[in-house]
Amino acid sequence: MAQHGTKTAVRIRTGAALAGVALLVSGLAACGADGPAAGEGAGKSAGDGAKSGAAKPPTPEEAVKAAYLKTAAAKSAKVELTTTDPAGKASVQSGSKGWYPYSHDIAVKSDGADKRSVMIGDVIWTKLDKPVKGKSWMKMDLAADGKPVARRGEDPAEYLGMLLGQDTVRHVGAEQVGGTDAEHYEAILTGPELLRADEATKAMDEKSRQDLHEALKDVKELRVDLWIGKDGYPVRYESTETGAANGPLRTEAVFSAFGTAPAVAEPPAADTVDFDEVMGR
Repeated sequence: MAQHGTKTAVRIRTGAALAGVALLVSGLAACGADGPAAGEGAGKSAGDGAKSGAAKPPTPEEAVKAAYLKTAAAKSAKVELTTTDPAGKASVQSGSKGWYPYSHDIAVKSDGADKRSVMIGDVIWTKLDKPVKGKSWMKMDLAADGKPVARRGEDPAEYLGMLLGQDTVRHVGAEQVGGTDAEHYEAILTGPELLRADEATKAMDEKSRQDLHEALKDVKELRVDLWIGKDGYPVRYESTETGAANGPLRTEAVFSAFGTAPAVAEPPAADTVDFDEVMGR
């Protein structure tokens, strides 16, 4: 194995990165428009009342932008996420995720194995099956060679960000998701459309937009179903992604506890061993 070969993947999905690390470890993460009141004073707003009825529902683009801004501000949530690859192999993530900056503390189930992963920025810690040199966690810096890492965070802000400014998003209707009232939206986006995400709304900061575009370069087509709850947060996301090397990839995610998920903390340094030490380098 070449020095830092595992660390320098230019574009990675969190799930793919965790699966790779797991294999290494196994071997040794209203405006209500009220009409004018009857009686006195009604004449003052008669013009407005004639023009207004019920509050006009937001367009799909407006709904996605509002949900993105609210989600981006929340910074964290609890996530239950399943990705299924073309061979039918599923990887399940469960735990807390944060964004801007990126972090997670999740349990990962893949190939019948259970792993725990903690990630903050470009550093990932994986709980070892067996201690190495008396340490329980393996630490790997994905940007140790100084090269930027374009990462798919697989978090609700990212999923909404891919739909920002996309005029092909369609409102399906009101539905219930897990007992929660929600509005259902869907879209089919090509690779070039994904690379224009948010150019129309500018809701995302420039660096985050560039990072997202870099991470989406290999996606050829994305079919999305999104449910936004009455509180303005996304409650469910489903997609089928076709890419140069990994499609179709099926994703199903459920979100909760926006802004109240526990903060991600790195494992104790005294209980951490470096990736190179584990690999005997």
